[in-house]
Amino acid sequence: MPKDRLIALVAFLSGAVLVVGYMLWATFFSSPVTPDTPVAEAAATADTANPRVELVIEGEGANGAVVLELFADVAPKHVEQILALAAEGQYDNVVFHRVIEGFMAQTGDVQFGKVGGDMRMAGRGGSDRPDLPAEFSEIAFDAGIVGMARSQNPNSANSQFFIMFDAGYFLNGDYTVVGKVAEGMDVVNSIKRGEGQNGAVIGQPDVMKTVRVIEAPAE
Repeated sequence: MPKDRLIALVAFLSGAVLVVGYMLWATFFSSPVTPDTPVAEAAATADTANPRVELVIEGEGANGAVVLELFADVAPKHVEQILALAAEGQYDNVVFHRVIEGFMAQTGDVQFGKVGGDMRMAGRGGSDRPDLPAEFSEIAFDAGIVGMARSQNPNSANSQFFIMFDAGYFLNGDYTVVGKVAEGMDVVNSIKRGEGQNGAVIGQPDVMKTVRVIEAPAE
């Protein structure tokens, strides 16, 4: 075989080997992550491990469902208490008694905040369960964050909670964060506002018609 043809053949075979080698490497070592891979599955389920509760809200302002994702790993005692009260139906027919434009909507007074009760007392009660020790974290109070209401005593949170309309970073590290709005922020933003500095709602406040656990804590 002429020398020039031999050189051309060797070059062709070398190139073919390189192409095949690259294809094998790409197939087995650098294929993109797909939804069928364990890594992708882990990422897809990472945000669904926390328990969730659904609030069905009715009233002059908001009408619709809101889903809260609760941070069981951040505030386990508070989340456990909320889940227990929800499972018992104690949050049903509890009003949003304090709602401040640009700040937050507060609810959860199962003692004095029920529809048909004396709304002048709403916000002063809790539940028949004990108050909780603070579980402060580094999570910032951004819009959609759910925090626990309390008195001046940091360890006095019980059943009441609030949902942020906007950021309120002055609360950071002083109030326990228990979760965030996972669905229905538009409904939250429609909750009937209160009047004055304290945010008391005049007339009939919007109400959590039902509150139910839709995802139980992971075992």
